[in-house]
Amino acid sequence: MATKKVPERMCIACGQMKPKKELLRIVRSEEGIYPDPTGKADGRGAYVCHTPECFELLVKKRALNRAYKASIGDDVYAALKERLSELNG
Repeated sequence: MATKKVPERMCIACGQMKPKKELLRIVRSEEGIYPDPTGKADGRGAYVCHTPECFELLVKKRALNRAYKASIGDDVYAALKERLSELNG
């Protein structure tokens, strides 16, 4: 019997492939852009590592602009940073 394949995704900041469960999904939907800890919210998803270094790289590279093919404002990045710090405790 074959073992079940673990789904992998690429971090949009550092470019590393990791198991989906090890990455945080950031969703763009009609409600806006927000972190999705469940990984099941409706909308376009992009994945980033849980590390502060990757999040800083995400902001520096403006990686969400590329991932969503849209212009993402500094206010969205600031709000995401605040929400991520709440999630990480």
